[in-house]
Parts: sequence; C-alpha cells; structure tokens
Amino acid sequence: MLSSSLKLSNADLQFFSEVAVSNTLGAAARALSISVSAVSQRLSLIEQRLGVRLVERSGRQLRLTDEGEVLLVRGRAILNDLVDLTESLASRRGVVTGHLRVLAPLGFGRRYVARAAGAFAARHVGVTLDLMLSDRLGHLHDGGWDLAIHIGVLRDSSLAIQRLAPNQRFVCASPEYLGRHGTPESPAELKAHACIALRENEEDVTLWHFTTPDGSAMHVRIEPRLSSNDGEVVRRWALDGHGIIMRSEWSVARDLAAGRLVRLLPAYDLPDADIVAFVGPRGVRPARTTHFLQWMRTALTPPPWRPRPVGDAPFGIPPTPRARIAKKVS
Repeated sequence: MLSSSLKLSNADLQFFSEVAVSNTLGAAARALSISVSAVSQRLSLIEQRLGVRLVERSGRQLRLTDEGEVLLVRGRAILNDLVDLTESLASRRGVVTGHLRVLAPLGFGRRYVARAAGAFAARHVGVTLDLMLSDRLGHLHDGGWDLAIHIGVLRDSSLAIQRLAPNQRFVCASPEYLGRHGTPESPAELKAHACIALRENEEDVTLWHFTTPDGSAMHVRIEPRLSSNDGEVVRRWALDGHGIIMRSEWSVARDLAAGRLVRLLPAYDLPDADIVAFVGPRGVRPARTTHFLQWMRTALTPPPWRPRPVGDAPFGIPPTPRARIAKKVS
C-alpha cells in the first residue's frame, strides 16, 4: 500500500489512472471533462506531494516515467481492492453493486439477453451494466468482461462453463422451396440441394454432422449456394425460399410452429448447441456476476423458444408468443 504520508486520495488515483492512459493532456481533459490547465495543475500538485516526476511532457505527448508506471500499477490495484471490498460488504447486506460487463451473440442477445439484462438492472439499482453483442468471441481472452454467453461448443476449455439452457439444431427449409425442389429423405441427398451456410466462430460450417437412427455418425459436405456471417440473414434467405439451412432451435422454433419453415430429416440428430455462460477469469467471482448468472438461468428456464405455461413470465416481463417445435424423433 502507499504510505499515508503521500497524502493521495482515491480521487487522485482515479485521476492519474485516466491521465496515464491518455496520449495528451487534451485527451485527458476530454476524458475527465475538465480543462487542460486543470489537468496540468492537478498533475503538478500530485508530483509535488510525492516528490517525483510522474509524466514526461514532450510537446503535446505524455510518457510515464518509471515512478509513474509504479503509481499506475499500484494505484489501480488499490482501487480494485476498494471496489472488491465495497462489493463484498454490500453483498453481505444482500445488495448487488458494481459494473457488470456481459458479452452475448448478436441475434440471441437481441432476442433474449437484452430484456433480461434490462430487468436485472432495474431490480439491482446499484449495478451498471454494459451489454456487448457480437458473433465473434475471439476477444474472450482480453479479460474485459465478467460473463460471456455463447451458443454451442467453444474450443478453449480453460474457461469455466455454466449451462443455461438446452438448444437443438434443425435442418429446415420453406414449403415453397420444398415444393419446387422436393424433400430430402437422407443427409446424403443434401448435396443435390441449394444449401445455405452460416459462417460463425471460424468453424468448418460446410461440414454438417448427423447421427443416424442406428446411432452411427454421418458427415455431409455441403456446397453452399449462399452464405453469411449473420444468422438473421441466413434465416431470411430460407424463409424466402432460397435453400436449406441448419439453424439453432431458438432461432427457427417460431417459424416451424407457424409453418413458415419445415423441419427436415427429423430421424437424424444434429449436435446440440446448448446456451452456456463463461465466467470471467478473475479468481473471485463478483456477487453481481453470480446473481446475473442465476438471473439468466431463470430467464431461460423453461427455454422461451419452447412451450411455457400460460401467464408464466419471469421478472415481470410481459410474455411473448411461444412456439411449439417439432418433437425429436427417438
């Protein structure tokens, strides 16, 4: 810890942390919403108290001295410890506080995570929540998040995984497409059809894996006529009769129930793509993360893309139409 004789406050540490990540005094002033002269004067006062030079000013550019690097690292550690202490004491009183950073897939996040996240923030007024939606989870390892929601298997097994909800995959097409091109009776027949691929998570999306009725594995390499990295675009193409898609149950269940899409090859199972959560790499999981994890599990139980009892809506969120999906053939 810093010596009390240095007479630095938490506000001083927060101020210097902001200055340290800015390239110029002007950038620091904009980030802090104060004038450039105010930034310069306060920085000089901190240096006078410590008796060391923290920042080298070369023209308009800022560069930390060795002492400035030490203060930045130790100061951030102190601020983080104070945040953790505050949250720990608040959690003992049943209060959830702090800033929660959540990652989620684009389409699924819009449809299911966003509403639950909004309701969570409304319930816990001491929490600020940042929801980032993306279909590329390669940034999971930067540590800038508390909880990441993912669909299916992620190759990195070093992350702690919590299952939130079951989710199957279906092969389907529109009645119009099937009326023009016929209905495939086995996975091998897909090669003769116009298939549509969803390119996500750097997977081999043109190799579709099936389990036959007798339990053996069957792999089919499709030649996609259309492909996109956006699941909603792929679904729209299927609805417009452009070809056959393989999509998650959560995405197409309503279309199947309404007859806009038809499930194909029901006797052949595809690998499940369960909805899972990855918790952040920090050793001690903040209370806000634990509470949000349980909140999402409750929001997805039973899965909202499957039948829900009439009037059953979590967190006071008005119920939306629930779709019935085709039963899995055993």
